[in-house]
Amino acid sequence: MRGIKGILFDKDGTLIDFQATWFAIGDLLALQAAGGDRASADALLEVAGYDFERKCFKADSVFAAGTNEDIVALWYPQVDAQTRQAMTAGFNHFTAEQGAAQSVALPGSKDAIARLHAGGFRLGVATNDSTSGAEKTLLALGVAQMFDAAYGYDAVANPKPSPDAIYAFADLTGLKPSEIAMVGDNRHDLEMARAGGAGLAIGVLSGTGTRETLAPLADVILGSIADLPELLARG
Repeated sequence: MRGIKGILFDKDGTLIDFQATWFAIGDLLALQAAGGDRASADALLEVAGYDFERKCFKADSVFAAGTNEDIVALWYPQVDAQTRQAMTAGFNHFTAEQGAAQSVALPGSKDAIARLHAGGFRLGVATNDSTSGAEKTLLALGVAQMFDAAYGYDAVANPKPSPDAIYAFADLTGLKPSEIAMVGDNRHDLEMARAGGAGLAIGVLSGTGTRETLAPLADVILGSIADLPELLARG
């Protein structure tokens, strides 16, 4: 933990409750893609990673870890590239507005962010949601002023698990990647940490990932970011 000066957080499942925030939004989008047919919409949700038996999204699934572009490509494979680009822009706008409006902060997350900010850590968000969605969510949670930057999949050349957001955050803050901790609930968060030379890869169990999926890549696994200030205080 010694030497960590900056923290990049994943958003969904790390800062906000993934299931509580996103199922209703995903269901609405799936119904639209299915032309209102309930059975077809359920099939689209399932292929995107929703486990109807457990009533949650699977770890590292397209919906849990992918971008809006990935979801459009999965649900609308028949459309041409231009149409897909326009549909992705529509998804970005809709999910940014609705994701922020319906965002549910994970217990203890806002207090942890305030403590880390007060402790002098530089804070950022790296998400495979859109940049607009990330910024609007931080505003809705009332914590935007404590963050230096938010990087969505559309803010960098290559989204997670590529390390672009780590490098962008390092350039912005003047920190070395080895001085940055990456915190997330899916493997792609930790893969980005490894690819970018982050000083610490922290998995959290507050989202769709499990101890089994995170352990091979994580330096530390926490229940949630509520435990993060205490962890970093040990350094």
